[in-house]
Amino acid sequence: MSSNEKKRFGAGKIILCVLAGILLIFILSKVVFVNWHSSPNNIEVFETDNKYINNSSTPYVSAHRSGGGIEPEESMIAFENCIENPDFNVDVFEFDLHITKDDVLVLLHDDTLERTTDCESVLGVADAAPENYTYDELRQLNIGAKFENENGETPYADITGSQLPDELKILRVEDILDYLMAHGDFDYIIEIKNSGELGCRGVDILYGILQERNLLDDVIFGTFHEEVSLYVDENYPDLKRSATIKEVLSFFTAAIKNDEDFQANYIALQVPYNMPWRIAANLGTARMINYAHEHNIAVQYWTINDEKQLEYLASIGADCIMSDYPDKLYEIIHENNE
Repeated sequence: MSSNEKKRFGAGKIILCVLAGILLIFILSKVVFVNWHSSPNNIEVFETDNKYINNSSTPYVSAHRSGGGIEPEESMIAFENCIENPDFNVDVFEFDLHITKDDVLVLLHDDTLERTTDCESVLGVADAAPENYTYDELRQLNIGAKFENENGETPYADITGSQLPDELKILRVEDILDYLMAHGDFDYIIEIKNSGELGCRGVDILYGILQERNLLDDVIFGTFHEEVSLYVDENYPDLKRSATIKEVLSFFTAAIKNDEDFQANYIALQVPYNMPWRIAANLGTARMINYAHEHNIAVQYWTINDEKQLEYLASIGADCIMSDYPDKLYEIIHENNE
């Protein structure tokens, strides 16, 4: 090997080592950033007129999908458990809506009925979509048919036909709102899962139901579909909403830059904390929460079921935590504040 070749080889090794070092630093910094935990002492208190910002030492307890880890999600049995169980209390009920063929808003998370109901045996379709059926047709289904509790039991699997109680039938949104209003003063996180025209029609129906019950001040509306959020802004500006995915990422960038001119059309961030979300943006830090509160935005985390994550987020000023196990969340919060 000539001297020039040796020099080029040596220079190439140096460049490779430098690049490897830069890559290692990037990976390490990413790992640290992703798993960064803030101290509760770094949380600041700001004056606000946003009632969903909770400046107390305990976050609001939200029953995600009505406490769907304890009883069948979005079912009357699950709601009744949250209301009647003496071991825990719920501040905020979170649930999802789909529109039916006859324009009824029913409680359901997925785009089809396959995961939670016996639609294949009753309707003859495995991936039945609620918008293709009337409310009365959907009431034939057992919404607890696929539910499995923490012990691996399926207590509602074989209940069908005339044996099916109302507590295991699909719910209309107005019925569950009337039930909850009769049993307490709650706030609500309500998400419409439909996109496009169906989602916008769902907003029209939901707004009328909330207005009739004087609940507009007690609801944060959510959707994963930007066009539905824009429809809300244009047609129902008094319907409070959470940030879209794009808005969450814009918020994150603004918080990192500490942009003093940042403004938002929403009143809440409803964001995850679980992996792999933190790879894109770690929203579970004091910096994020302080910046949100400074700009009159509440921070609400979903779906937090891990006890360590529940404890951590509760400690750093989360305004609300949505959990499939509100009983565990309630216990953790109150144990830490005794």
